Amino acid sequence: MRELQFREALREAMNEEMRTDESIFLMGEEVAQYNGAYKVSQGMLEEFGEKRVVDTPISELGFAGVGVGAAMNGLRPIIEFMTFNFSLVAIDQVINAAAKMLSMSGGHFYCPMVFRGPTGSAGQLGAQHSQAFESWYANCPGLKVVVPSNPKDAKGLLKTSIRDNDPVIFMESEQMYGFKGEVPEGEYVMPLGVADVKKEGTDVTLVSFGKMVHVTMNAAKELEKQQVNAEVIDLRTVRPIDYATIIKSVQKTNRLVVVEESWPLGSIATEVSFAVQRDAFDYLDSPVLRVMGADVPMAYAPTLVEAYLPNPEKVIAAVRQVLYMN
Repeated sequence: MRELQFREALREAMNEEMRTDESIFLMGEEVAQYNGAYKVSQGMLEEFGEKRVVDTPISELGFAGVGVGAAMNGLRPIIEFMTFNFSLVAIDQVINAAAKMLSMSGGHFYCPMVFRGPTGSAGQLGAQHSQAFESWYANCPGLKVVVPSNPKDAKGLLKTSIRDNDPVIFMESEQMYGFKGEVPEGEYVMPLGVADVKKEGTDVTLVSFGKMVHVTMNAAKELEKQQVNAEVIDLRTVRPIDYATIIKSVQKTNRLVVVEESWPLGSIATEVSFAVQRDAFDYLDSPVLRVMGADVPMAYAPTLVEAYLPNPEKVIAAVRQVLYMN
């Protein structure tokens, strides 16, 4: 099977959908003439022209609103935020317009659009450019929130998101754009709301999504050397969440650790922990633990960035705690 970079898989998804549906267009900062801030849209202006690959001013609120209006009138926009940190400028359009439009219009106006771009930390970018807002958007009914961890999933989930009649938040990791992975030839899509069991195990369930799946898998490989067989679940979407796959796993392993880059309060990990104690309490042999980003703004210093973020060592320590190995 061929290998593609994460950015190439995203581009291929958009190209394929735009070739078959003329109502789809891409709009955002630097997506056209510059070929995308992270080169995700490289070559798309040349193929589709300036009416379908549209450069915008630095005005997220403005072009997000244009996208909402376009979606209400029969088009299927893909709105790229250069980073989801900048989506805060446009959050009124995302939450109060796109997410609520179908409900407020009594079912008369759908809003089929994708808001996509990078999320989370990407090195020494400081407090305003390192935030993970998955749980913020997942909190809002009317939205679907997708966070892929590899090129294959990125392509299949983005194609599904573009075809969806609801607004979709599609969150990518800036640090993963160059990651390579196997991507099937030909047409394929992936359903939203279906988790992937990346590794089967018997001793503990590890749940994660996006970039943190790689941290979790590295921890699981190291745990094997300690005779701990961890099951790893990649949620892939955090709204909807595939609760059934998590519960089934915990019923087998009797222990759960959730790994997430975001701040602890009101996190996806908090929601998963609640669901497990509600639906699988009698199966738990130890309290659920979370490995999270620190409850502070991100710093600039490399040592503090390292201290802030989840890493395999922190995951291993949490697993050893739920297994009473410490």
